Amino acid sequence: KPTAIIGVSGQPQTFTPEILHMMAGMNERPIIFALSNPTSKSECTAEQAYVHTQGRGVFASGSPFDPVTYGGQTFVPGQANNSYIFPGVGLGVTAVRAKHVTDEMFAAAAEALAHLATEDDLAQGRIFPALTRIREVSLEIATAVAEVAYAEGHAREPRPTNLKEFIAQQMYDPHYKPMA
Repeated sequence: KPTAIIGVSGQPQTFTPEILHMMAGMNERPIIFALSNPTSKSECTAEQAYVHTQGRGVFASGSPFDPVTYGGQTFVPGQANNSYIFPGVGLGVTAVRAKHVTDEMFAAAAEALAHLATEDDLAQGRIFPALTRIREVSLEIATAVAEVAYAEGHAREPRPTNLKEFIAQQMYDPHYKPMA
């Protein structure tokens, strides 16, 4: 029995109400990932996922969907997007001047991201942290990636005393001081 369905086909509405009901019948918390972009190509909408799983679905999409209220609860659909992983991977690799980017670095990035979802995120139906926390997320992922680079012997930068602080100092800051 499937516990998850993942859509990446770009074929809209392929997760029909019948499929969503079936997933809800087989699983307490069916995983519904409608990842195709843009939302017009999504396999189902957030609302469809929550309604047809009686609010029990764990939903993520490739593009943003508005919050959905079902059964008196408001769900904030999670966005499963590479914008969570790649900034941190790039920062971690460049900060320590890693010679190679390995599968283990991506695994560490995924694990770091998974640990950053708060109880509040999960209670709202979000499986990832809010994108408003992307700088914090990127720093945590970069630190995890850099740790792997050092562990595997790929880092060319001497290991700093405080790796996280070292990486934070290298982050781009989009705030500028006034000129006048």
